[in-house]
Amino acid sequence: MAINLQKGQRVDLTKGNPGLSKIMVGLGWDPVQKSGGGGLLGSLFGGGGGANIDCDASVIMLGENGKLKSNKDVIYFGNLKSSDGSVQHTGDNLTGAGNGDDEQVLIDLSRVPAHIHKMVFVVNIYDSVKRKQHFGMIQNAFIRVVNSGNNQELIHYNLTDNYSGSTSLIVGEIYRHGSDWKFAAVGTGTASPGLSDVVRSYS
Repeated sequence: MAINLQKGQRVDLTKGNPGLSKIMVGLGWDPVQKSGGGGLLGSLFGGGGGANIDCDASVIMLGENGKLKSNKDVIYFGNLKSSDGSVQHTGDNLTGAGNGDDEQVLIDLSRVPAHIHKMVFVVNIYDSVKRKQHFGMIQNAFIRVVNSGNNQELIHYNLTDNYSGSTSLIVGEIYRHGSDWKFAAVGTGTASPGLSDVVRSYS
């Protein structure tokens, strides 16, 4: 049974799951359906001058001081795998349509280098400024953690705040706590126009 978290909650990931090392972090979202005219096409292509809202999930791997050591430690659609192989992004989803996870990240906690103390999960809107898009146009955003060994969902966090005007979301964090790993439900919206701006805030 998955633990459903509220914003700000923290929960043990490995302590109650001995031997847990391989996990899948799924992130999902749906475009808000426009009510009224426009018919089928109007509901398919809501907002932003008729362009789909392309959200991108990324992982920023941080050192003990909460800082980014190298841009190679940012895992996203342009860099799908960490250099040590512990974190792997399964690829870009351009629309967010359909049920379930829109993007997934596979993590082997046992292979995460000792100098990495925290992994921050970020979702941002591709080309948000040009497309005039923000997270008020997105609904049903969530992050979940699944045990890859038995496919059991361990943690589920639905982001329920009003993120109107936000163009990036810090969704959650997985971080070391002694010899264990914990998960924090963050759910903070920012006005960073792109991933590079979010990354800069950790540099």
